[in-house]
Amino acid sequence: MTQDKTYIRKAAYEYGWDWGPKFVTSGIWKPVRLEAWDNARIADFTVRQRDVSTDVAHLSAEVEVLAANAGTARVSVLYDDAAKHARATADVTLHSGINVIAFPLEIRHPKLWYPAGYGEQPLYKFTAQVGSVGSVVEQRDVKVGLRSIVLRRELDKWGRSFELVVNGIPVFAKGADVIPFDSFPNRVTTADYRRILESARDANMNMIRHWGGGYYETDEFYSICDELGIMVWQDFMFGNEWQPGTYAFKQNIEAEAEDQVRRLRNHPSIVIWSGNNETELGLNWAPRDKLPTDVKAQMWQDYLTEFSGILPRVVARLDAETPYWPSSPSADYEPLSEHFQSGDTHDWTIWHGRAPFSDYEKHHWRFVTEYGFQSFPEMRTVEAFTLPEDRTGIFTPVMLAHQKNNEGNSLIHDYLTRDYPEPKDFASFLYVSQVLQAEGIKIGAEHFRRSRPETMGSIFWQLNDCWPVASWSSIDYYGRWKALQYYARRFYAPILVSPHVEDGSVKVYVVSDAVVAKKANLRVRLMDFDGKVLLEEKHDVDVAPLASKVYLDWPLKKLADAGANDTSHVFVLAELTQGGAEISRNLTYLAPVKEIHLKPATLNVESAGANGSFKIRVTSPVLARSVYLSFGNLDVKVTDNYFDLMPGETREITATSSASLNELKTQLKVISLTDAFGTSVEPSVKASTN
Repeated sequence: MTQDKTYIRKAAYEYGWDWGPKFVTSGIWKPVRLEAWDNARIADFTVRQRDVSTDVAHLSAEVEVLAANAGTARVSVLYDDAAKHARATADVTLHSGINVIAFPLEIRHPKLWYPAGYGEQPLYKFTAQVGSVGSVVEQRDVKVGLRSIVLRRELDKWGRSFELVVNGIPVFAKGADVIPFDSFPNRVTTADYRRILESARDANMNMIRHWGGGYYETDEFYSICDELGIMVWQDFMFGNEWQPGTYAFKQNIEAEAEDQVRRLRNHPSIVIWSGNNETELGLNWAPRDKLPTDVKAQMWQDYLTEFSGILPRVVARLDAETPYWPSSPSADYEPLSEHFQSGDTHDWTIWHGRAPFSDYEKHHWRFVTEYGFQSFPEMRTVEAFTLPEDRTGIFTPVMLAHQKNNEGNSLIHDYLTRDYPEPKDFASFLYVSQVLQAEGIKIGAEHFRRSRPETMGSIFWQLNDCWPVASWSSIDYYGRWKALQYYARRFYAPILVSPHVEDGSVKVYVVSDAVVAKKANLRVRLMDFDGKVLLEEKHDVDVAPLASKVYLDWPLKKLADAGANDTSHVFVLAELTQGGAEISRNLTYLAPVKEIHLKPATLNVESAGANGSFKIRVTSPVLARSVYLSFGNLDVKVTDNYFDLMPGETREITATSSASLNELKTQLKVISLTDAFGTSVEPSVKASTN
C-alpha cells in the first residue's frame, strides 16, 4: 500500500498510525435496501433552530419533497407545543425534482436540551407528511432537542477565548476522545454503544470527541448521546494524512459531507463540526516538511479549499446553527505563540515528547482536544489473548503484538520507573501502569479545570478501545473500567476540590460547573501516613458558580512549623462536604512521588450481602493509595475502585454480580499501591468471613 490510501477512503477506513494496518475493512459492510416510489416522496426532513431561548424557540421545519413529475401535493408538519398537538399544512405545486417547503414554527417556553450536569434532555418529535387531501403517501419522523449553541471566541487577556456556550451557559467540556468500537464494525451492538456512553456519563463527562480517523458512527450512537446529554465534537473523517487536491476528489468529499450533515444535523448532541484530525498540523510533519516550496504551497491551497471552503460551505448551507471548526487542532489560522493563545490543541509533550507529567501545568491551552498516556488492561483482559508463557513480562512477542505504538511498552516502563520502584511481578506491572496513567492524566485534567476560564475544555485521549491491547483508553475493549475511568469520575466531578502546591504554598481550589452558588464546608488537614493530624482548618465557603477559585492558602513554612519538615511522610487532604455528604475529596503530596515513602498497608476486608447485591468494607491503619478490588473471572460491577483510603477510615463499596457471596469472597483480592513492590507474593489483606 502507498500513501494513496486517501484516494480510496470510500472502500476502506483508516484507524490511524497507532492501530497497525490501515485497511481494516472493505466493501459493503452495512445493510443495503432498494426503495421504490411513485409520484412524490420525502427526500429529507430537518428542523432548523433559528433562534432558541427559554422564552421561545423560532424554528424552520424544512421538508424536501422529491417529485417524479410536476403536480400538486399537501405537505404537513406535526409537532407538540406546550403538550398540545399542533400542525402546519400547505397545499403546494411541485416541479419535477427536489422541492423545499419550509414551515416557520414557534414554540413558546420550550423545554430545552442541556448537556449532562446542566439540566434535562427532552426531545421533541416532529413528523413530516406528504400526500393529497385525505391521504398520506409518506411520512418521516425526527426527534429534536431544542438548544442554542455558540462557539464563543472573544479577545481577552490571554489571547482569544474558545468556549462552547449552550443555552447561554459557558460549559467547561469534560470528556474523552472516541475511536471505533471494534476493529470489525459489524460486531458492534447497541449494548456496546450504551455501555461505553453510559460509562462516560457516569464518569461526569459531558462531551466526547468523535475522532476523524475512523468512520461516521451509526444513528443510534448519536441518539444515545442525545438521550444522555453527551455533547459530540464531530470530526469529519479525514485523519492525519494530507488529502488529494484534484477536482474530482473535492466533488467527492463535498457529496460525502452533505450526506453526513443531512443525516446527523437533527441530533442536539452534535455541538461542533470539525474538518479533520491533525491534517493542518501535519503539513510540517516528515516527510512533507522536506517537499519543495511550490509543492507545499499547492498542498496548502488545496487544504484551504477543502477545509475552509467546501466543508464550511456545506455546514453553513445545511446546519448553520452549529459551529464549524477547520481542524483539530487549529487556531483558525491565527498567529500563535508556543502557548496556543487561540483555538484548540493536542498536547503530546507528555508521552510522545517524553516530558514529565508536571509539564501539563506549564501549559495554558484554551481548549484541549487530545492529551493522554497509555496503560495495560487488567489481568483478565490480558489473559484473553495470552498464554502463561506470554505473561512473563511486557516485552514478550504477544505483549508487543498487542502494542501498536512502536515504543509504547518502553515508554510505559520508563515513565513508571521515574515515579515508582520496579513492580514485583507481571500482574503488579499491569496494576501500576493503570495507576500511573490515572495519576498522570489527573494532573493534566485538574490543571485544566483549575485554569478556567482561560481553559474551557479537557478531552483526554481516549475513552474506548477497538481491540484488547495496551493503549491510552480509560475503558478496555471488553468495557471494563481502568483506573483512569474511576479517577475521571472524581476529577470531572461537578464540583471539584483540588489542593495544589504552587508559589511556595498549598493552595486549595474549588472548581464549580454549577450555574448557581453553593454553600459547602471545606476541611483541610495536614497528616502523616499514620493519620496524625499536624494542622487542620475548617471553613464554611460559598462556592462561586461556573468558576475556579482558591479558598485556602497555606504557606509551606506554616506546614513546616506544624511538623512537616520531612515532606516524604506527610500529605494534605482537602474535603468538601454539604450537609455532611461528601462532594469532593482530594489529596496532594508535598514532595515528588519518587521521594514518597508510603507504609505497607494491611487492609482489612469484610464482605456481606445476597441476591446480587453486596457490601465490601475496606479499612487500613495507614494511608493506602489506589486501593484496587479485583474479582478473578467473575463479572462484578463496583461503585468505586482505585480509591485512596485514609488512615483508620472504613470505605464501603457496593458490588453487584450474579455470583454468590461465597464465590465473591473466594475470588476477591484487594491491594493497594505498596503491595505492587517488594518481594512478597500475596498482598497484605485480612479477609473477614462475616
